[in-house]
Order: sequence, then structure tokens, then C-alpha cells
Amino acid sequence: MDPVLPYHAGESKKAEVRDMFNHIAFRYDLLNSLLSLGIHSTWRKKAVSYLKKRRPEKVLDIATGTADFALEAFRSGVREVAGIDISEEMLAIGRKKIEKKGLTKSIILSSGDAENLNFENHSFDGITAGFGVRNFENLERGLIEMHRVLKPGGLAVILEFSKPTPGFFSFIFRFYFRYVTPFIGKLFSKDARAYSYLPESVEAFPSGEEFCKILKQCGFVSVEYIPLTFGIATIYLAGKEL
Repeated sequence: MDPVLPYHAGESKKAEVRDMFNHIAFRYDLLNSLLSLGIHSTWRKKAVSYLKKRRPEKVLDIATGTADFALEAFRSGVREVAGIDISEEMLAIGRKKIEKKGLTKSIILSSGDAENLNFENHSFDGITAGFGVRNFENLERGLIEMHRVLKPGGLAVILEFSKPTPGFFSFIFRFYFRYVTPFIGKLFSKDARAYSYLPESVEAFPSGEEFCKILKQCGFVSVEYIPLTFGIATIYLAGKEL
């Protein structure tokens, strides 16, 4: 199956995803809150709560974007957070947030490719990834890299959109996702394709048991998933053997 691309401009998925987030960075936080009716922050807190139970000291936030997940991880008690992303425009906004809160020594953002992590083996107690793995060009390679840099006994917490449970709510959600989301996205970000790519990529992404199977194939253990809000989003927990 051909990969789902933001623009179909003849570039690699990685390049197109980077360009897309650079284009929409200035409206990303606003549209996140608007399109999710604010519920995305509740999902993020819930995801980080599973990591908090492990009391990790050093965490890597994959596809950190504007650093909301990294900030949430720090608020949970993590002492040091490293955030990486391929979009410099998103990182610039994230750095401003961190600087404003006086956390530049505790949360460090850098440009980086999740499929080629510039960290040593067993570097982090925990890993978070909020709405980012769906955008990997090579899903398995990115997951294997996450497993590599995670310490034995560590936990990866992945929050991702998923396909809602079939029923009336699913019908309403799919209509909203396919038609309303791209319209609002175009209105505010001036990038129609970015918010058409969103439902297309969610539809193509493996979710639930299917994604758990891939996590296990990439070396993770004690894999489980927790659906949120009728299955609109899902938290995946994946550990590394001691």
C-alpha cells in the first residue's frame, strides 16, 4: 500500500511531514484546542499519568512539536526531558514556551529524526510520543529506535489517534474528521491538505491490537492499550525487558 502523504509532491513522507508542520506551526496549538474541543489536554495528562507511576528521571519526547507533551512530562515530576522533532518551526514555538516558564535547563529541544535517534543505547527511563508515530516514514524503524534508547525496565507511552468504536458516535466523528476538520484547518492555517492528511493518515494507521502486535515485533514487552473517548484516541504502553 502506498504511504499516505500530506501533499503528494514527489518528496519522501518525512520531507512532506516536515514541510507540513513548518507550514501550520503558527496555528498548530490553536487548531489543536479548537478541533479537539480542548480534550487533547485531558488525553495528554492521562497518558503521562502512566509514566508518572514509574518515577522516571530522564524522558525522551518523540515528535515533541510545540513541547506540550514535554512540559506535561516535566510537571509530572520528571527531572530532565529531551524533546526532538523534524520541524524547526514547531521547535521554535516550543522553545519560547519553555523559556517563558524558565525551564531551559530541564527541557531541551533539538532537531532530530525519530528513525535515526542521536542518543546512546539505554539513555532514557521513559519515552513519550504524542500523535507522532503515525507520521513516521518507516514505522518499524522508528519503534526499534525508541526501544534501543529506552533503558531496560523503562516504559514507552504512545498517544495516537485511532478508529472509534463502530456506532452512531463513530458516524458523527468520521463526518467531523473528514469534512469539518479540513474546512476549519484550511480556514485558520491556510493549508487545506494538512488537515485532510490528518483523517487519511489515521484511517491508514494500525490501531488497537494491530499496533500492539507491531510493538511486540519491535522488541517491546508488556504491551497494552487503553482506548479514550469512544476510541477516538488510544494510549499504548510498551515496556522493555530488564
